[in-house]
Amino acid sequence: MAEAMGTLRRTHGCGEVTEPGLEVTVGGFVQYMRNKNKVIFIVLRDRSGEVQLVFNDETDRAIFEKAASVRNEYVLLVKGRSVTRQDINPNMKTGRIEIIAEEIRILAKAEPTPFVIMDDTNASEEQRLKYRYLDLRRPSLQKNLIMRHRIAKCAREYFYANDFIEIETPMMMKSTPEGARDYLIPSRVHPGEFYALPQSPQIYKQLLMVAGMERYIQIARCFRDEDLRADRQPEFTQIDLEMSFVDVEDILALTEGFVKKLLHDVLGRELETPLPRLSYAEAMARYGSDKPDTRFGMELQDVSDLVKDSDFGVFSGAVQAGGSVRCIVAKDAAKILSRKEIDKLTEFVRGIGAKGLAFIRWADEKPNCSFAKFFTPEALDALLQRVGAQQGDVVLFVADKNAVTLPVLGALRLEVARKLDLIPEGQLNFLWITQFPFFEWDEDSGTWLAMHHPFTMPEDACLPYLESDPGRVTAKAYDLVLNGVELCSGSMRITDYELQEKMFRALGLTDEEISAKFGFLVEAYHYGAPPHGGLGIGLDRLSMVLCEAESLRDVVAFPKVKDASELMSACPSPVEPENLDVLGIMVKPAAPETE
Repeated sequence: MAEAMGTLRRTHGCGEVTEPGLEVTVGGFVQYMRNKNKVIFIVLRDRSGEVQLVFNDETDRAIFEKAASVRNEYVLLVKGRSVTRQDINPNMKTGRIEIIAEEIRILAKAEPTPFVIMDDTNASEEQRLKYRYLDLRRPSLQKNLIMRHRIAKCAREYFYANDFIEIETPMMMKSTPEGARDYLIPSRVHPGEFYALPQSPQIYKQLLMVAGMERYIQIARCFRDEDLRADRQPEFTQIDLEMSFVDVEDILALTEGFVKKLLHDVLGRELETPLPRLSYAEAMARYGSDKPDTRFGMELQDVSDLVKDSDFGVFSGAVQAGGSVRCIVAKDAAKILSRKEIDKLTEFVRGIGAKGLAFIRWADEKPNCSFAKFFTPEALDALLQRVGAQQGDVVLFVADKNAVTLPVLGALRLEVARKLDLIPEGQLNFLWITQFPFFEWDEDSGTWLAMHHPFTMPEDACLPYLESDPGRVTAKAYDLVLNGVELCSGSMRITDYELQEKMFRALGLTDEEISAKFGFLVEAYHYGAPPHGGLGIGLDRLSMVLCEAESLRDVVAFPKVKDASELMSACPSPVEPENLDVLGIMVKPAAPETE
């Protein structure tokens, strides 16, 4: 039977006992136990660290025998005195001391665990997620969650100090188009009608500005029914804020102040501000990405003018069709990027939309060029000189419309950098991406779509082109990027109801659709709205990058997997038919699989 704590209470965390001569009581899980017959050593673990307990021939016999019954992951409460260890363990924070036990309580026994609770466990991720409550006992994951807590605490302290107030917005709201599918909640009292879980608090925080709250912050839960990736979960948390009587520069400066404080308080690092900025167009041209990793070079180069009249139809055809021919130069990579490796890279780019990959591999005295028969020696030399290639280098080319060439080369740049180990560890490269296109053309629907959301303010100089030439319109929008990860996205908002209605119409919404989906927002603007803008900082992603974790699952307590299920609780799961009847819902049977 498990024992009660009685009057015994913890005085120290296991990792906090670092001095000899203390009377202490510690509690935690048994990491391991060694019984040497006359001496028993138990290493006890809690979230603060580990400490060694000693039971010896001076220990009361009943206490010694109780210690001998202990097994891994038992929960103990132990009273004793700290002394200097003879065999110092440099790998433990408390490795210079140990606790001579005087009293022990076994608060809970534990069956053998499915895997050993230690950071270098060889258990599969599926097994660890099934027993997530055990996985979370591992020090590395506990450290990540504590880091996440410290980031959230720092955010509240900073924004409170800057006159923000924290306001909760509804978790059950009207379904509105925000770029992803909503998670829907059926209403029992309004049959056939649904709430939606918020993709963000966007509309409510804008209404708070109309309400005169001026500076709002919320650590907000958000939900999006979309396919999962390593940096995406169906439910996530963002540090959400909105400000009145500001413009873009005010918001960027305030955000930089938060990031500066965050790095100082959480990592003990200093950040030089203001942060660098790139326009969207420049980021795409140089890096092939609107969230570029600038910790290494290997920027994209445009050689369209050199190859537009060549006999190589792949190149000349792409340019004549309005596209481009661009490349990256992998310096001193010829030994690592063998022909076999280049073939793998060719399959990689085909998998993300390219038709193929042309290359020049200059391993020997004469470069090996996949399109050499279409170029004279002089033309090839001119091409190599333009891109700055030398012996030992590899040049990789993609030719297509820019919507393919740029992102494919951007992804290829990252893939090659990983293969060549070019990405430095421990370096934090922040930058702002600004001047986003307001619209993007959707070939499937044949319409213009809002690249951010339809409440974003266009740049003033672009207003005349809103309906006549949407492709020229840029937005007062901005993203903060860290090491190739988008941390936050925001914009100035439209506050003029006539402009907002015009924006909705430019996106193809009818007056009836505008009224049904956004009528309450447009109506609010009839009563006066101060200029305002804001952003949402992804707490999960920020934690992932600062913890140097490989996945969001490493910084979320109970994450979902790729099919949006949770392995531990086996959700989602069916519900009883009578629960559906109350809601007036019937589940449609799955269609039979066809052979």
